[in-house]
Amino acid sequence: MSNTKNFYREIAPLAASDSFLVFDRVKDSFDFPVHYHPEFEINFIQNGKGVKRVVGDNIEEIDNVELVLIGPNLYHGWELNKCTNKKIHEITIQFHNDLFHESLLARRIMNPIRDMFNRSIHGILFSKKTAEELMPRLVRLSKLDGMDYFLEITSLLYDLANSRNQRLLSTYTVDYDTFDDYDKMKLVYEYVQKHFAEKITLEDVANVASMSIISFNRFIKKRTGKTFVNYINDIRIGYAARWLVEKDMSVSEVAFKSGFNNIANFNRSFKATKNCTPSQYREEFSGLKRIL
Repeated sequence: MSNTKNFYREIAPLAASDSFLVFDRVKDSFDFPVHYHPEFEINFIQNGKGVKRVVGDNIEEIDNVELVLIGPNLYHGWELNKCTNKKIHEITIQFHNDLFHESLLARRIMNPIRDMFNRSIHGILFSKKTAEELMPRLVRLSKLDGMDYFLEITSLLYDLANSRNQRLLSTYTVDYDTFDDYDKMKLVYEYVQKHFAEKITLEDVANVASMSIISFNRFIKKRTGKTFVNYINDIRIGYAARWLVEKDMSVSEVAFKSGFNNIANFNRSFKATKNCTPSQYREEFSGLKRIL
């Protein structure tokens, strides 16, 4: 499970200036290939009995209602498996791994959250009772905004940390030594995040990583499982997806704002990544919120 080439690094549509990102959606299918990302993730599922959950080296079929916390860079994924329900309700909350600074987590009142974050490197399954009790608050999240939004998620984290009958899922933790050339990947990621709406050449990004073009091609393929072009497009599609839901912009406006200079190429890339057209995506998704 420590071999990163078997999994892909998800690019979360969470900007550096954001605090939390919430997806609230009802789906008739539930397949998310095993992946990892540096953000924390809380995942609530209702009507998902029979879905197969993978967290690290733990593989289980989930119950009708479940709530898990995934720590940074821990492999996780879901498969529809034996689930036949056509209305699977999913609420996913993602937040940066440095959102709560260590100096804040060191305060006595934050100790439960700090300890929970430390345990989350294994993945945490909360009890069915906890999931059912917190469900109404999770459902209301996408209807909140501003400081109310921030405070409610922080309060939820505190209640989760103090809840009873938590269970660690994976027996192993992430070995950060397996994330080869982490600093170089961070430089590449930050550069692309800053310039994704512009024309980015392979030579530009290879220079950022202080590598030759040939070496960088091998590097980006090893670290992301994607070619350079696909990696850039995935980031652009990530921003496009959030703007389709958040902004009152036409599809063509979203395409050009996210760095595509050809609407046909945008539509083709979007469908290849999201398995639907931009217009279908806008109709399907609701409840996406962000904090600036």
